Amino acid sequence: MTQQAGTEGPKPPGGRGDGVKTALSVVAVLGLAALAFLGVREAQRARLVPDGAAPQSFTMRKHDGGSLALADLKGKVVMLDFWATWCPPCREEMPYLVKLAKEYEPQGLVFVAASRDEGPSAEQEVDYFLQRFQPDLRPYVVYADDDVARAFQVNALPTLYFLDGDGKVTDAQRGMLSEAGLRRRIERALKK
Repeated sequence: MTQQAGTEGPKPPGGRGDGVKTALSVVAVLGLAALAFLGVREAQRARLVPDGAAPQSFTMRKHDGGSLALADLKGKVVMLDFWATWCPPCREEMPYLVKLAKEYEPQGLVFVAASRDEGPSAEQEVDYFLQRFQPDLRPYVVYADDDVARAFQVNALPTLYFLDGDGKVTDAQRGMLSEAGLRRRIERALKK
């Protein structure tokens, strides 16, 4: 078989056109993945108490005795974190929460660490956690029963809410945040 002049034979695989197609395919897949991620995040946020809502005020038992009523915190910005000692992401972000709570307390921030540990040994588990891993968390710990968790639509941990001076939700997040992410949310909540 002879090839006529001016015609080319079949192109070998892996030519320049294949690289462009591969790059476009990768970009398309990454774009779809980003959209899916944002959709999941928005869906998670949609299942939380919406901004502007004022959940019922609850009184929660403090770890070191006494009680804390959310209604008593009127006029303050509240950072309400639902967590548990058995929750790895909760344990990982807790040092940031405590550090930032102390830093922003002079500006009117109140941190409430609402434990979802349950059962007859819950207090002992929390106390062990505080002694061993996070002693500075102690003054912030309260116990959130099922009624509180239902009112705040807590079905995964950690779940974080910001409440304004009127007790209305200004922001909510399900899942762990970085220190920088927490700082941005705190500063935004304090400005509202």
